[in-house]
Amino acid sequence: MGAKERYILLLIIDSLIVSFSVFIGYYILAPFFLEYTWPVLLVTSLILLISHHVFAYAFNLYHRAWEYASVRELMAIAQAVTASIVTTYILNLLLFQTTFTRLMIITWMMHLILIGGSRLSWRVSRHHIIGKHNDENDMVKTLVVGAGKGGSLLIKQMLDTPAMKMMPVVAVDDDLVKQRMELAGGVKVEGTREDIERLIKKYEISKVVIAIPSLSKTELNEIYNLANHDSLVVMIMPNIDDVMSGRIEVNELKRVEVEDLLGREPVELDTEGIEDQVRDRTILVTGAGGSIGSEIVRQITKFQPRQIVLLGHGENSIYSILEEMTLLKNNVQYIPIIADVQDKKRIFEVFDSYKPEMVYHAAAHKHVPLMEYNPKEAVKNNIIGTKNTAEAACKYKAKKFVMISTDKAVNPPNVMGATKRVAEMVIQALDKKYTETTTLVAVRFGNVLGSRGSVIPKFKKQIEQGGPVTVTDERMTRYFMTIPEASRLVIQAGTLAEGGEVFVLDMGEPVKIVDLAKNMIRLSGFSEEEVGIEFSGIRPGEKLYEELLKEEEVHSQQVYKKIYRGKVEDIDETHLNEFISILSSEESTKEHLLQFVNKEKKQKSEV
Repeated sequence: MGAKERYILLLIIDSLIVSFSVFIGYYILAPFFLEYTWPVLLVTSLILLISHHVFAYAFNLYHRAWEYASVRELMAIAQAVTASIVTTYILNLLLFQTTFTRLMIITWMMHLILIGGSRLSWRVSRHHIIGKHNDENDMVKTLVVGAGKGGSLLIKQMLDTPAMKMMPVVAVDDDLVKQRMELAGGVKVEGTREDIERLIKKYEISKVVIAIPSLSKTELNEIYNLANHDSLVVMIMPNIDDVMSGRIEVNELKRVEVEDLLGREPVELDTEGIEDQVRDRTILVTGAGGSIGSEIVRQITKFQPRQIVLLGHGENSIYSILEEMTLLKNNVQYIPIIADVQDKKRIFEVFDSYKPEMVYHAAAHKHVPLMEYNPKEAVKNNIIGTKNTAEAACKYKAKKFVMISTDKAVNPPNVMGATKRVAEMVIQALDKKYTETTTLVAVRFGNVLGSRGSVIPKFKKQIEQGGPVTVTDERMTRYFMTIPEASRLVIQAGTLAEGGEVFVLDMGEPVKIVDLAKNMIRLSGFSEEEVGIEFSGIRPGEKLYEELLKEEEVHSQQVYKKIYRGKVEDIDETHLNEFISILSSEESTKEHLLQFVNKEKKQKSEV
């Protein structure tokens, strides 16, 4: 039915109800009140009809989606009906110097019941008709976790939106007051989270939806483990504030991803301290198109710097982050610079032109096996590139230089880790030399979830292709952190820097890669037997486990939540520069590099 036809139908229904309700009411009271004459009743009916349509227009009763009627729509009907009855009462008093209060009250009640009932019947009939056209066999039996505002909204949306293909069967909530409570559509709360496994079996549930978006990561993990059955899909609804504000729809559910389970509670940053160092200043980010670099740009933008220099070697990635930032339409100026950190002359030109006050150095080659095959490129990018950028920062008197390092720099058996360790030494040596003008620090952390080189996108692709998922070794463990969390803590560490430190981010507990693979398979709705896991063997340069600090480097006390300060080692700058100058010309770059780093380690331990 079109909008015009629906408008005419509602107009006719309301006219009939309003026109005859006063006569029906009078007929009910007729044995006790006979003073009203038929002309008076006709005039009263006419006044009611006109006033009702006036107020129905004012309260928009004819242009609402009554198939989704709720308390708000019923309140609109009550307001329109009350206004028309009061208007009629006053006009009757003025015209006839008399009125019957009880007749008006009965008429008011009939209007509410009949007009409200006609609108609700619209919703009921639509639900009944649509229900007939939707085979219940196509609907997925769903358990809802959470019976609060979010859960109630979600269940109502499932019932009203057959396209979601979900049939809410039962709900659980830890609030004992809500036990046995009946929600929309007769869905009952039949237990707490501890009953999830029992209810899944009892009702043959195929999907679990978590309707408590404010859950902590620990609680989300707990609920996921309780609902972790083969072929059962676990989803989570969006933030209830976003739903209530209309930014997103309640039915925009998303699967629980491994990032949700591995991620941790966000750390509250020292926003005043960061803003004091960033606001109205020029910031330069190298590797600005990469996973970490681009996220640093997104985070630093919130503190209103004057301009951000987006420096990177790949034009597509720089263009992508530039486009994203430009859409924000804030007062920050974004300057895209295509440059290679290995090109010292070009890097110095950039620093001379923009004189950045804060530098975040995220540009690096990070792929361990690839760098084993290309050690000279790792040296040029990770060591020479860092040295060029840091020296430019010192020459043009940047206040702070923050280098992104890695846990692979600890006891490195591979080229990538060794080059990052030498880059840390470069930072420490330059900090001693330029201590009065520039503060240089390194921030060390493990793998980030969802980055280009992360194992997670690889596992997702393998699962989509039907498997198997390849894991190098059953014993392999890694530290993981989300990209936003790592970037936020890097920015925070920069404000804490006093010079020469190697900050270490608290990565939480290490994760077994084989357990990560199993979780991702189950999150995708498959069993381990369906997809399969194969062990391919450790790749060149890989370690079974990573460390964030060597034993002699550990400072147990946190300088900020989830941030530790490593002990500063004295670096012989002359010896370091001599090594770097001859390193790129060596044929046995890998052997020479590992020998140097391990020799430094041995010397420090002997001291």
